[in-house]
Amino acid sequence: MRENRVKRVMREGGLALGAHVGGIADPQIVEIIGLAGFDAAFIDMEHTSFDLRDVQLMVMAAERVGITPIVRTPGFDPAFILRLLDMGVQGIYLPHVSSAQAARDAVRAVRYAPLGDRGMAGSTRAADYGRVPLDEHMAQSNREILLTVMIEELSALEQIDAIASTEGIDLVVVGPGDMSRALGVAGQTNHPKLVQAIDRVAQAVKRSGVTRLALPMNNGVFPRDAKQLRQLGVSYSNCFPAPETRLLRSFEAQAAEARRLFAMPGSS
Repeated sequence: MRENRVKRVMREGGLALGAHVGGIADPQIVEIIGLAGFDAAFIDMEHTSFDLRDVQLMVMAAERVGITPIVRTPGFDPAFILRLLDMGVQGIYLPHVSSAQAARDAVRAVRYAPLGDRGMAGSTRAADYGRVPLDEHMAQSNREILLTVMIEELSALEQIDAIASTEGIDLVVVGPGDMSRALGVAGQTNHPKLVQAIDRVAQAVKRSGVTRLALPMNNGVFPRDAKQLRQLGVSYSNCFPAPETRLLRSFEAQAAEARRLFAMPGSS
């Protein structure tokens, strides 16, 4: 397994940047993300119709341009997570981790023994089809795979110290949209309840000495730039908007500007 670029950037004290891969099921999007200078492609299976074949091609594209393929799963299913890991996914993002037990279950699904209970397979793509000895593959996987848990419910806030201190988890991230919904302030930008909840998670991560903090950049309900994220202690960030939104806005801007110029007095 290749070195995990996101983990390396974080070890060096930097801010690792991921770009969202949403509704466009084309591996060329991942290549563009890498060529643009991002560290990771955040491949979303929770809010898209991507299938495993789509994801595998995106993983191959990420490897070609030297970035980390991270997949947000549709939910918690150890068998499904295993299939992603065996194809070479280097990062697992688990949504709606609502308790310390759920965090421990995540570690069991993602890590090989002794940290976890991931199923054994020595001839997978992740193990270079058997070229890498099994014990070496296990050690590499436990070292290089990035495990992120998403805090999106009030129950998770109540257990945040235990979640943030779970060995085997690398990143703890607040999902601002779903957390704002849980707090009863859905869609409201920078609501004090949401800001307080995110600060509570950030402080728990800082106390833990085990995990690091992740937060999205330019999120609609919690808009923060890179400087502000650094002040919060963030080590990894997915950068909004998604490619399809970037395309839409670019097309809209070009069409609007062309019509504006055409309609100007004396344009003939």
